[in-house]
Amino acid sequence: MQINRISKEYLVFILFPLALFYWGLIYWRNLFYHFGFFVTRSLPCPVISVGNISMGGTGKTPFVEYITKYLQSRGMRVGIVSRGYGRKTTGTVIVTDGKTKPKLWQDVGDEPFMLAHNLNNVPIVVDELRYRGGMVLVKKFKLDIIILDDGFQHRALYRNLDIVLINSKDTIQNQKLLPYGSLREPWYHLSRSDILVLTKINIHKPQGLLIRKMKETGLPIIKNTIKLDKTFRSITNDQIYLKNIKNCKIYIFSAIGDPEGFIASLNQTKMIICGEKIFPDHHNYNRLDIKKIEQMAKANGADYLITTEKDLIKLSGFKFNIPLYAVKIRLEFHPKSKLEHYLQPFL
Repeated sequence: MQINRISKEYLVFILFPLALFYWGLIYWRNLFYHFGFFVTRSLPCPVISVGNISMGGTGKTPFVEYITKYLQSRGMRVGIVSRGYGRKTTGTVIVTDGKTKPKLWQDVGDEPFMLAHNLNNVPIVVDELRYRGGMVLVKKFKLDIIILDDGFQHRALYRNLDIVLINSKDTIQNQKLLPYGSLREPWYHLSRSDILVLTKINIHKPQGLLIRKMKETGLPIIKNTIKLDKTFRSITNDQIYLKNIKNCKIYIFSAIGDPEGFIASLNQTKMIICGEKIFPDHHNYNRLDIKKIEQMAKANGADYLITTEKDLIKLSGFKFNIPLYAVKIRLEFHPKSKLEHYLQPFL
């Protein structure tokens, strides 16, 4: 106990100065944008940014998919620009023209790859310079609107609507700047946004302090819940219904930003979780990982391996001896009418 306490104090001694240095970088960068020393450029069509203020796990990718499908259902031609985190390529890469699906997630990043396979008739580009990527979309495809994925910190591109997602599991302990906490920039920078979305309220009970801090911003607040889809999907696109594997023993594993939310959502089913393995967000699996997962699953008597949709795309090159399926989540908004109200001007 004493050793652990000393280790934590030593870690704070190291991380706190790094957080101060990071704060300085963020402060001057935003100041330069505020006074026009750094240029913010606009695309020839409206841009909706979906981002967050803390590291991972807020549900950006499902949210981007949701509003893309909503805008499509209203007759809009939608494109998506993303950085393509974790990809091996650089520069501008067209993930999909809306019809042809990408073959290798390593070329475009796991989340754009997943969006490309979940959406139809939606061109997607990855580029570390989002304005450049957006211009490629505009020139090649006649679009009505562009969704900027993970765009809150990317101020070089003007957005007409700035949506920031906040995970309901966030606590006072992690509301500190990186690397001391999980914040990508100070909380008061939320004043740049237009809407706050408190996510996964049915999975994590938000602390009163978090609700109070959100209300103090004076911004509109929308809440969402996540539900498991009734079907699970395998690498070969075979499907199994949730009702058919209730009361079965499952071993779960993931490499996402909010593994606790993934586990909690499965706990709400009648499946029996007999073990779990958590990897770092965006982890690239290898054969040793798969071997250890199957060994632990077998030792615990698992009938199935269950992972996330984002993880499944990284597992197609591996052979599994235990049936593997991925869950897909769907979002519900409260109130739904408020989100639609803010999207209405773009229709």
